[in-house]
Formats: sequence, structure tokens, C-alpha cells
Amino acid sequence: MSAFNEEKVLSVHHWTDKLFTFTTTRATSLRFSNGHFTMIGLRVDGKPLVRAYSIVSANYEEHLEFLSIKVPDGPLTSRLQHIQVGDTVLVGRKPTGTLVIDYLLPGKRLYLLSTGTGLAPFMSIVRDPETYQKFEQVILVHGVRQKDELAYHDLLVEHMPEHELVGDQVASQLRYYPTVTREAYRNMGRVTELMETGKIFDDLALPALDAAHDRVMICGSPGMLRDLKHMLEARGLAEGNTQAPGAFVIERAFAEQ
Repeated sequence: MSAFNEEKVLSVHHWTDKLFTFTTTRATSLRFSNGHFTMIGLRVDGKPLVRAYSIVSANYEEHLEFLSIKVPDGPLTSRLQHIQVGDTVLVGRKPTGTLVIDYLLPGKRLYLLSTGTGLAPFMSIVRDPETYQKFEQVILVHGVRQKDELAYHDLLVEHMPEHELVGDQVASQLRYYPTVTREAYRNMGRVTELMETGKIFDDLALPALDAAHDRVMICGSPGMLRDLKHMLEARGLAEGNTQAPGAFVIERAFAEQ
């Protein structure tokens, strides 16, 4: 049996010349937890060319959604960015990953810290009713260079509070904090610096990071993962994994595609 399902592209949306989203059909047999990633790609010269992609869509939705960068010389994305409705993409049959709320200890606040396409797994997590049952507040932080790279901004601000399944919880429990580094915006600065200086907590009127009550998920560039891991550990938060839950978890499947 093949390790991949062949799915049809349902829609494609280009956010910028370096960032796009696409949706596909979903095999009824595919099961995943919100926050998981899977291998996706194209068949090139008869062989699968795949990379790890977090699943944007929630696990109860009938379609799959993915967020991708465009790398001009990237073996996969140089091809993937040209897909159109009706094309076929390969989707791995065994999603996995560490960004699952079951791998966190109980707590009051859940921080979802992302840069770039690292936002992808958190879009499924903020659409999961269980997220709001386990945490009183959910703080979604997304750092990008240019404000037009704030994928899903309008969805989060305008449409999520009206979501038929989690709209009420989103309106009362979700805090969204987009931040930009290379042009003027209402929030500016790198996610690591904003956490280190405490500016995020001041802006959102939240208490400083507390190992007893705060839980953290991180997804983004390798440098961001490293810096935040050191910062959290210095504040007494221990990393969790698939074997033992902890105060924070990191997705290490990130790769330039």
C-alpha cells in the first residue's frame, strides 16, 4: 500500500509573492490530531517529492488546508506554488507531531508562538473546542516581516468570533497578537524579544510568564525555536513530548521547502 493518498486541489490563494494557501480533498480514512503535520508533495518523474507540512484545517473538517512559502529554487515549492484547482497532490497517510495539547500539562493560559508559516498548526488548534475546555485563555502570537504576510489575519479577527463551533469561546478566550519586524504596524518586534522584554504581557494586560499556570507551543524558524526554548527553560518551564507532558512543546519538523 502506498504511504500517500492522492488528493485533488480544491482552491489556491496567494497571500503574497512568497506565501500561499491551498485546500484539497480529504480521504475519509485520514485521522489526525489538531496541531499535527504530515508529508505532502508531488510526484516528479514517477517518484514522490515530499516535505513536512502542518495541517491548517481542523480535524473535523472535510477538506485539508496547507500554508506554504515559495522558495524559487526549492525542489518542492518551486513546483507546488504553480498548482491549480483540479491538480493532484500527495498527502501522507500518517500525520504526527508534538504540537498536540495532550502533550501539555494542565494550565490556565496557552501561548501559541509562531513565525511565518509556523502559524499553520495553530490555526487548527484555535478551531478545536477542546483547546478552550482545557485553557481559560489562548494567546496566539504570529510574527512576520511584512504585514501582508499576516496570513489568516482577517479570518482570526472578523470571522472566527462567528465560527459555528467555537465562535463564543474565540470571542471570550482567544487573544490574537500579530507582530511585524520590517515595517510600521500596531505591534512591532521579534517574538523572542517581545517575550523576553515582557512587552507582549504588558500589551495584553497579562501577568508575566508563570511556570505554574502558563503553557506554550512553539513553531517557526530554527533560531526562534532555540531562543524561546532557552528562555522558557530559564523561567522554569520543562519541555514535554509524546512520552511525557510538559509546560511547553516545540515542532522540530520545520524545514525550508
